[in-house]
Formats: sequence, C-alpha cells, structure tokens
Amino acid sequence: MKPLVLSGSRVRLDPLSEGHLDGLVAAAAVSRETYAMTFVPDSAEATRAFIRRMRTDEAAGTVIPFATIDAPTGRVVGSTSFLNIERWRWPLGSPMKRATEQPDAVEIGATWLAHDVQRTAINTEAKLLMLSHAFETWGVHRVSLKTDVRNARSRAAIERLGATLDGILRAHQPSSTGTVRDTAYYTIVQSEWPTVRERLEARLRR
Repeated sequence: MKPLVLSGSRVRLDPLSEGHLDGLVAAAAVSRETYAMTFVPDSAEATRAFIRRMRTDEAAGTVIPFATIDAPTGRVVGSTSFLNIERWRWPLGSPMKRATEQPDAVEIGATWLAHDVQRTAINTEAKLLMLSHAFETWGVHRVSLKTDVRNARSRAAIERLGATLDGILRAHQPSSTGTVRDTAYYTIVQSEWPTVRERLEARLRR
C-alpha cells in the first residue's frame, strides 16, 4: 500500500520514520509543562524506541503513525496516529463488507505537539485532515478519541471537536506517570461528521 501523506496549507502529516528522530526530540524539548498526563518521549533513546514500536504496529496493520510537520517551514512539531484500526467480520455476502484498505472504525491518538504550536491552526487542520480521510476516503462508521480522565486540557480539546463522551473505562491502562489510569472514551460517528467538519472549517477560517 502506498504510504499515506495528508497535506493542508498549515500542516503536513508524513509517514513516521527514523528520519524524524532529531526533529521530534527538538519538538519535545521546547517545553514539557503540558505533558504531565501524556506520553511524550523525553530523550533520543525514548524517541527511537517510540518510532520503532509504532513502525512495528504499522507493519501489523493496526496503526498508521505520522510525524506532524509545520507545512510552511518544514519543521517537525509532533506526532499523531491512526490507532486500533478495526476491520469487522461481516457475515458472508453482506453488502457492508468492504475492501481491506477500508477499515470499519479507527482511533485518532498518540497525539502530541511542541508547546509553542499547541492550540494553533496546526492541530485543528491536522484533525480535519485525519477525520476527513477516515470518514470520506475510508468511509468508517466511527472514529474514537480517548485520554486520561484527569487530563482536563485534552478532554476539552476533544469536546471542542464535537465528539461525544461514551463513558469512562475504569482501570483501563497504564498512565504516563506509571499508575493505572481511568480513560475518558469519546467517539464521532458517520452521521455526526458533517457537523464536526463544519465546526473545524469555521475554526480554521477564524
């Protein structure tokens, strides 16, 4: 399958590779004050391990990882991914069955940005590009987003997209601080996408 690149006027999402190592290390070092409840590699060694892990999952067909690039400057400013790519087992002969390259549902996550580009059009356009690809190219039924239930900043950003809180998964997974976290689980479904898209496009116009 051809490597997936998603491009806009403000941001470009390139297939993650070890060629992005130095840029990711530099992006994460701008300031780490907002990373308390988010896993962000804190060294070249940790970043290299992160890239290799994501590439391994990509080879297994469950993840598509990106380096987030500031389009006008070419600077690496973070990373994001399609995660938990689901291909459902439809009954034999079902008209809902689709081609292998078209998942039924997907998660957007493992997202972090350099401190100086957070809450900018870069994040807004990146989400627009990813959601557009998921709903309009793949035709997925659901996009999920999740975060540590204590991460008010991340939850507010997800809610601004128009995602719906489906619930709290208790004792769900390790947290970035080494404890067991509860996870706030949000979704956007196909019927909601036009409204979400309109909201994102309006934010970009402002």
